[in-house]
Amino acid sequence: MKKFIYGIAAVKFKDMILGYIEKGSFDWGGQKGESIDVDAEQVSGASVFTLVTKNGTISPTFNIIQLDYANLKACLGGTLVGSESEPTGWKAPSELVELRGEFNIDFVSGQTITIPNALLMSNLGGKLTLTEVSKLECQLKINAPEDGGSPYEINDTEEG
Repeated sequence: MKKFIYGIAAVKFKDMILGYIEKGSFDWGGQKGESIDVDAEQVSGASVFTLVTKNGTISPTFNIIQLDYANLKACLGGTLVGSESEPTGWKAPSELVELRGEFNIDFVSGQTITIPNALLMSNLGGKLTLTEVSKLECQLKINAPEDGGSPYEINDTEEG
């Protein structure tokens, strides 16, 4: 049994590896669970019961720094200029884009998180300087799978 999770090995969207992730940019995000305390007149100093109203969530954020044209299309939508196999450019989408699908994040420690139904929200960010690179600032919005299963799971990474 693995007791630690650490290090990003690969981020995959619909089986496409999205390229280099900026060092130190991955954050689980999300929110703690929510609850309501039930108090009684006869008991002072502590609640008599706590109702859980919502489980904790994750909403990972990360920055992609490998901005080839295929990564731009995968994360922002739009179209490639030139051929699919050897594009010479990228055009931003002219209509609203919803990029939804399965994400898999492989960790150096030997586990993979599988998110069956995530919405990818991203934008072109960073600064244009000689000491930094531009990046895609990404956030995953985790939604329940259509089959009603678990919103995400972490397992040992399959070899292969």
